[in-house]
Amino acid sequence: MAIRFGMVGCGMISNFHARAIADAPDASLVGCFSRSPDKTREFADRYGCQAFDDLDVMLADPEIDAITICSPSGAHLEPALAAAAAGKHIIVEKPLEITTERCDRIIAAAANSNVKLGVTFQSRFHESARLMKQAVDTGRFGTITLGDAYVKWFRSQEYYDSGAWRGTWALDGGGALMNQAIHSVDLLLWLMGPVAEVHARTATMTHERIEVEDVAIANLLFKNGALGVIEATTTAFPGSLKRIEICGNGGTAILEEEDLKQWQFAEETAEDEAIRQRMVGKTETGGGAGDPAAIGHHGHTMLFNEFTAAIQEDRVPLIDGTEGRRSVELIEAIYQSSKSRKTIHLA
Repeated sequence: MAIRFGMVGCGMISNFHARAIADAPDASLVGCFSRSPDKTREFADRYGCQAFDDLDVMLADPEIDAITICSPSGAHLEPALAAAAAGKHIIVEKPLEITTERCDRIIAAAANSNVKLGVTFQSRFHESARLMKQAVDTGRFGTITLGDAYVKWFRSQEYYDSGAWRGTWALDGGGALMNQAIHSVDLLLWLMGPVAEVHARTATMTHERIEVEDVAIANLLFKNGALGVIEATTTAFPGSLKRIEICGNGGTAILEEEDLKQWQFAEETAEDEAIRQRMVGKTETGGGAGDPAAIGHHGHTMLFNEFTAAIQEDRVPLIDGTEGRRSVELIEAIYQSSKSRKTIHLA
């Protein structure tokens, strides 16, 4: 049975969700709602679904099984709580919410209503990322010593000026970290495991009329003993593809968007050379480095396939609320460290 989705929010990212749903064989988009009736109707016409003027009316529609939330980051909580109360499954665009307290409210509401909750971290579904995860889990890196994430992107002043919510603590929840780099933060935590300590600095250096950071750097101590760095910015013209690096005394791998730029291990296998050949040139877009719309939706499609399967099989989605919360917790700690100028110890 196909899972029928309603969409909350009709902005740029909603288009990628709509295209992903269209490509997912067990999903269909049947309705949409946003705070702008004109945008809602235009979006509905574009994707052949019903425009709703009222969220509660859409949530009450028995034709809708699940809701995908694409509103600004700090406006995820209210529609998520309403969807849970209406008995609808929920998938939320990153971040789950802008504070762990708000994340926890969504997680609890979904659990109390016995609905599935998923978070949109589609980069985990790329083959290259899964190969890195497999290499970590099978011990190919030996003792992992370093795990780093670099997101050196560019956003113009016009980008921040294009929406009153952009660059605000209330609705963006942060800047280069919470909005742009959070996919890499999630990947780094997925690959390396939890962080024990963080010491960080953030700054606003080249953009005007924003409350949040456009440059951030964090030094990490992972619970497995490895060290690491997160660098994030929206000031690096023209923008570079995001990069994850993992190093150990048994090997090194560098992931640049979907490409494996380095894949070298002390104990090579027969498959390694084929992986090196196959996983080069996989990135077909700008990865959002200089243009937020320059991304593909194939990762979203894989994510929606997995989420609909979780509903059909009555199991927990691979990227559930607890997984989605982890990156928000670390970014909160980074902001706290920058503000206090102290090392923050995570539980």
